[in-house]
Amino acid sequence: MTRRHATLALACILLAPTGAPAGDVDLARYRPECGITATPDHDTLALEWPVANPSKARLVLDLKPHAPLFQSIALIQGTESHTILEHADPAYFLLVGERRAPGGRPPGMSVFNTFFDSPALRPFDRFASQLDPAQVRVQSRGARASVVIEPLTIGPFHGRLEITIYRGSPLIHVEAVAATTLENRAILYDTGLALADPGAAQLSWIDRDGNPAQAQPPADAPSRALGVRGRALALAGKQGSIAVFPPPHQYFFPRDLSTNLATTWFGKGHRGLDTRFGFGIGQAERGGGAFAPWFNAPPRTDQRMGVFYLLSDQPPAQALEQAAAFTHHDRYPKLAGYHTFSPHWHLAVAAEAAANSAAGRKPVMPEYVKMFKDMGVEIVQLAEFHGDGHPQDPGPIRLRELATLFGECRRLSDSEFLLLPGEEANIALGPYKAGREAGHWVYLFPRPVFWTMKRGAAEPFHELNSELGSVYHVGSGDDMVRLLNDVRGLAWTSHPRVKGSSWTPDLYRDADFFKSAVWLGASWKAMPADLSTGRLGARALDLLDDMSNWGARKFMPGEVDVFKLDHTHELYAHMNVNYVRLEPDRLPRFDLGWSALVEALRLGRFFVSTGEVLIERFTLAGRGSGQTAPARNGQMLSIALRWTFPLDHIDILSGDGARVHRQRVDMADAVAFDKNEITIQTELTGRTWIRAEAWDVAGNGAFTQPIWLEPDAPGKRSNQHD
Repeated sequence: MTRRHATLALACILLAPTGAPAGDVDLARYRPECGITATPDHDTLALEWPVANPSKARLVLDLKPHAPLFQSIALIQGTESHTILEHADPAYFLLVGERRAPGGRPPGMSVFNTFFDSPALRPFDRFASQLDPAQVRVQSRGARASVVIEPLTIGPFHGRLEITIYRGSPLIHVEAVAATTLENRAILYDTGLALADPGAAQLSWIDRDGNPAQAQPPADAPSRALGVRGRALALAGKQGSIAVFPPPHQYFFPRDLSTNLATTWFGKGHRGLDTRFGFGIGQAERGGGAFAPWFNAPPRTDQRMGVFYLLSDQPPAQALEQAAAFTHHDRYPKLAGYHTFSPHWHLAVAAEAAANSAAGRKPVMPEYVKMFKDMGVEIVQLAEFHGDGHPQDPGPIRLRELATLFGECRRLSDSEFLLLPGEEANIALGPYKAGREAGHWVYLFPRPVFWTMKRGAAEPFHELNSELGSVYHVGSGDDMVRLLNDVRGLAWTSHPRVKGSSWTPDLYRDADFFKSAVWLGASWKAMPADLSTGRLGARALDLLDDMSNWGARKFMPGEVDVFKLDHTHELYAHMNVNYVRLEPDRLPRFDLGWSALVEALRLGRFFVSTGEVLIERFTLAGRGSGQTAPARNGQMLSIALRWTFPLDHIDILSGDGARVHRQRVDMADAVAFDKNEITIQTELTGRTWIRAEAWDVAGNGAFTQPIWLEPDAPGKRSNQHD
């Protein structure tokens, strides 16, 4: 392997062993009971593990100086070994920029708690990196084993390379784990395999339109970024194939547009540095809207820059299918008793319909309807008139636009899909009169409601219109709360503690409207992005715990918050969904209203998931999310899960009104594509709420809503949410 130096033009982690004799491989933290065999032999380390009975996989690491790290990758059937790939190097490409936050934010807010930033618009550094394996160790945990090689240096970042194998799974999980002492850094990384001898490399993928595609580039073909569906690229090996793909949600930091920005690559000279032919995953520095904030890299935090390689004895097309299974082929699977709900979509439905009508064009079925159906999303709530339309119009124009919106939602809804009207209204509430104090918030009414955000001095709060029926006029925060109460609607803070809600809901946590049953809480999204946390959306999850400790008894639905859609987008990576338990258990029909959805949310009968981890049941003393259970020590908390990627851990979080307590359940024995019900003995002295999160090895996860605890009222249900 050719050594690279920090003076080269573009940041590349070229993992070039400088030599670690086999006798120096540390096996002290390795146990063969994990099911993965680790065998040092002179200058190599061989890992062998079961994939599917009776098949095994084998990875041989070459620890000689300048040799490609992956000496060989093979699948074993009986006594026959089928080599897929030989002499390949994991290669990383790192960009390091400066994190800046917009002005005018709350005092003390971290510079990393931001969306409105684009490090690529300023000078950023590119570093070449080295791996000098002075230390090589194998460590096992449950049904997995990792090879840890260090030190790894990436300019101002220092750390290690980790290669993790999972018993029963054909995955090789490679992570560069590195931290910096510098302040205010933001990063991007590309990674892949550089091939010493690509030969006649044959690559396969699914293109943006969903069609199979392949190429057989010459060994000197320049590196090119490639737009694919499903985020995966597969290479035909000697006797099988290998697919490369990123952690499906963790790798994609939030943007306003889910545009497919060509996040795979193949060819020679990737990022202008590596002289060898390679293939892998990559990020675009810009695009996807006005802001591309990259990943946060706070000082002294281990950033885990991961990628998965899937081994298959089948041709590349089948390897892609096998990789897609980890995300249910980018679909949210059905779960008995639940329906999938996704709020906060800025699709300008009414504006597009009005433009088509004015131009004399016939109504068409927008392609996003099929996209949602294909993804298993049953209910979508819009956030209209967000840069389009006339939300502040006092009457005629706004009411006409609402009528168009309601008509389009009715037209596009059917027995399998429900499109709901809604807005990110953002008008002032309660005693807060104007400006930032309102923050951003969305509402959900149980039926179409005509209302204006203006109310004249002599104008009534409610009137009957001969054409529209009931029309409400809102001229104050108190009017808005009255409207929500009158129609039994809900509202909640969108993107709390970031963007236009940087001050909220903290600013109005003591307001009557926030404490009331019309205010659901605040929403969750994996924003900002940080590769060191092991979970997504920590900003919002911390707020959920804070709200529970405030005694507010609030809930947190997942949101998406993107603009525009078409079938070529990389939508799934930006998605999450709410699994809502409806009573009755059927999808509401538009013309009959959707009060069942509103009330299920109000009662906290839902969980949030990225799709790979599902929570089939979560109970304490027979009570579920949103209900009240007795706070008795020793009670068994039960959580039934199913997952695709190997599960990593479950966190049980509880609070006492002041502190948050975390109990971690290690799930290292979990294998891929499995399910289990876990019971956990609880310590509930002084606790007022409890909830759960579950996370897999790719950073995907799911979380419940809180169960409220009342030691003096065993079995009593919460009055507020009944």
